[in-house]
Amino acid sequence: MTRQISDRKRGWRLLVQFRKDRDGAAAIEFALLSIPFLMLVFATFETFIAFAGEQLMSNAVETMARKIRTGEITFAQGKSTDKTEAEFRAMFCDEIAVLNMCSSTEANTPEKLYVDVRQFASFADMPRDIPKISSEEYSDLDTSEFAFSPGGADSNNMVRAYYRWQIMTDLVRPYITNIRPPGKLIPTDFLIVSTAAFQNEKYN
Repeated sequence: MTRQISDRKRGWRLLVQFRKDRDGAAAIEFALLSIPFLMLVFATFETFIAFAGEQLMSNAVETMARKIRTGEITFAQGKSTDKTEAEFRAMFCDEIAVLNMCSSTEANTPEKLYVDVRQFASFADMPRDIPKISSEEYSDLDTSEFAFSPGGADSNNMVRAYYRWQIMTDLVRPYITNIRPPGKLIPTDFLIVSTAAFQNEKYN
């Protein structure tokens, strides 16, 4: 009986000692908290970069639209200012080069950047919605009608640019958009959209 009581006391002392022993607790707590903390830091940083990308896209659209509006860029008019679609895309990529948003083949083969430049009879005829492949809640961008055919002097034109921005740590931003490539249940990017509608100047 005495031995049993002694064993119980020894076990109780070990339990009390274990509860009081705090060696390594700070390291364990830091390890548990550092993962969500670092994810939050990186997501904040990535959100800042994504916002810079949106502003860069908007500025590029405005710059390229101004060049079309003033006749600095023309299409199929037999002038030295005439540009092909690939040349226009290369110029657009130069405008967003600070964030290295275009690959070396982006000008000829759209992978992330999609540009639609067209002439319309009136502003009322210009599309107002993002074109989607289907009417489902989540579907991909429809690029089948995208073209490069800006009009000449005094014509009505629209420049639309779309860019698939890849997400790494920001787990919220991809779910903001309902544009998702087929087969992707979990989105890994979101679509940056920028548009400019204008009437060309009466240049010669």
